[in-house]
Amino acid sequence: MAQRVPEGADDVLPEAVPVRDDRYTKAGRLRASAYDAEMERLQEQLVMLQYWIQRHGLRVLVIFEGRGSAGKGGVVKRITERTSPRTVRVVALPKPTERERTQWYFQRYVEHLPAAGEMVLFDRSWYNRSNVEWVMGYCTEEEHQEFLRSCPEFERMLVRSGITVIKYWFSVSFEEQRRRFEARNAEPLKRWKLSDMDLAEHELYVRYSMAKDTTFQYTDIKQAPWYVVPSDDKRASRLNCISHLLSQFDYEDVAPDEVELPEMREIPYVRPPVYEQTFVPQLF
Repeated sequence: MAQRVPEGADDVLPEAVPVRDDRYTKAGRLRASAYDAEMERLQEQLVMLQYWIQRHGLRVLVIFEGRGSAGKGGVVKRITERTSPRTVRVVALPKPTERERTQWYFQRYVEHLPAAGEMVLFDRSWYNRSNVEWVMGYCTEEEHQEFLRSCPEFERMLVRSGITVIKYWFSVSFEEQRRRFEARNAEPLKRWKLSDMDLAEHELYVRYSMAKDTTFQYTDIKQAPWYVVPSDDKRASRLNCISHLLSQFDYEDVAPDEVELPEMREIPYVRPPVYEQTFVPQLF
């Protein structure tokens, strides 16, 4: 018996781009060759954006949320693939410690906010409270309600302080999520990516839809709106997300000019014999 999700849940995605050329398969998915070419171009633009952020001392915070296996980590990896980790930092916090559980909820996230000239990517964020924690019963109903009240004000404070806040929600259908989980389960080298939390999330797919809808109701604010990224087609979702991220900045090419490499300075010195060093076996 086919499993059904409620009408209007976030697995019901906009219609795919019409297949107009040979960049797409017959099923409407983006081909690898088209993806690779466009990703290379976008990654070059991300480097240009990095220089712009450094030059103008911008503080940029990008939040990636969504269901398990929706592709958040994949797009974060592509964004950071060619950028400097000193400018574009990834924050993926583990479970809070006993001490952190007694702090103000947002406190452990504050220390990771961007300084001037930085873009910080939150691979999951304070929205754990209104999604995973609420669905799995890791927080009380009072804590959940307090989060929904305080989160919009917290984000407005960040924006007023000069931080650019961009929020992405990666949406994946029940069928596609199941296909990805089954692929992980079938491959021993990927099975570590299929956690008990993933299994619970898949079982509670509708409950997570409720959590997402409630989160959006309270936190989809003018100062920091949510942008939904349909991600059943992983390649297309990565390109769409990165293209949108770049479009949020009126940046220019301020890459440094080519420099002249210096000649080696002559310094009197005799090194110890090379045989005194221990080398790894030369297998290749």
